[in-house]
Amino acid sequence: MNSFQDKVSKLIAQAKVRVSGYGYDELADDGLSARDIVSGFSTGELVEEYPDFAKGPCGLFLQEDIEGNPVHVVWGIPKGYDEPVVLVTAYRPDPSKWNHEFRKRLK
Repeated sequence: MNSFQDKVSKLIAQAKVRVSGYGYDELADDGLSARDIVSGFSTGELVEEYPDFAKGPCGLFLQEDIEGNPVHVVWGIPKGYDEPVVLVTAYRPDPSKWNHEFRKRLK
């Protein structure tokens, strides 16, 4: 794990998690539950990291839903703060935009 993934993991373990309003909308659109996404973080893999994002460092993780299907989740930490970790959005990746493992964007 890299340091950002470690930070996210620690905050989730400490239950210092918030879900953004946009995140709730996206979860609902794809039939995902915040509880499942949060609990499934431990098996996630960092796909892209955005350390200089304007609202604070964040990263795109590849996780699985409870049925083992791929889900992309953006986790972030608000700029200027050490906590909480925010579930910014979660969605089912579009196979036409990602490689077959959903780890690399297609150009």
